[in-house]
Amino acid sequence: GEIHLSFALAKELEDLGEYQESFAALAEGNRIKRATLDYDVRNDVEAMRKVMAHYTRESLAQAAPGDPSRGPIFILGMPRTGTTLVERILGSHSDVVSLGELVDFPAEMTDLAQQTHARLGASDPDLLRASLQMDFAELGRKYLESVRPLAGDKPYFVDKLPFNFRYCGLIHQALPNAKIIHLTRDPIDTCYAVYKTLFINAYHYSYQLDEVAQFYIDYRRTMDDWHAAMPGVICDVSYESLVADPSAQCRRLLEFCGLPWQDQVLEFHASRAASNTASAAQIRKPIYRSS
Repeated sequence: GEIHLSFALAKELEDLGEYQESFAALAEGNRIKRATLDYDVRNDVEAMRKVMAHYTRESLAQAAPGDPSRGPIFILGMPRTGTTLVERILGSHSDVVSLGELVDFPAEMTDLAQQTHARLGASDPDLLRASLQMDFAELGRKYLESVRPLAGDKPYFVDKLPFNFRYCGLIHQALPNAKIIHLTRDPIDTCYAVYKTLFINAYHYSYQLDEVAQFYIDYRRTMDDWHAAMPGVICDVSYESLVADPSAQCRRLLEFCGLPWQDQVLEFHASRAASNTASAAQIRKPIYRSS
């Protein structure tokens, strides 16, 4: 109860312009929430660095080719950077359906990596090393089999799980014709927006400022490495550019995805589709700059 009251009080005080008092209430809510968690940010950092150590430009070039199917559009990055906004924009196109924050790709990837590890009889407990020898075409097919029925008759679908930024190389290897869109935002804005959000069973790094900072630094390093390993594959979209010039950025998004222009993408806020993210209220409004 104290956690929810502290976050609610912080929001109310911020709306009233009482910023010091707001931050004090927020810090207290985060302190209490953090004390309930068994978490060490170093584990997340180590996991990110291991992926990048294994999935280099050279190792990706040697891995087996994936499934050439078209249709998936992955939206990823840090939370609170506009991922839901872009999801709603694309989901307003007549050829696209949004499937929300799916966990299917990391689940199928882990399952196939474990099978590959067992098949190779490796004594090394590092699944990442074995995963380089996965059948990436099979990974792509298994992912599509699990999610395609949800898309109905739409040729394109959006998979918007911010956490998938860790797996950009594996996504591209398994589904070379999938589109990967990465949202970027000012680091201070991103980290503060994360810190003042009470998430549900996710983003445990978000409740302590030094952990937010450490996670963000390694997220940025991870994305820099993916860009270096796969130049031109990932489309970066700046949150600031999107809210400053929605029309131009929406045209750029549709062009990247191979979709024809439709005016209705600018009316995303009129969509009645459900949203269960922290941006559920914001995406009911036209684009605004006050964040």
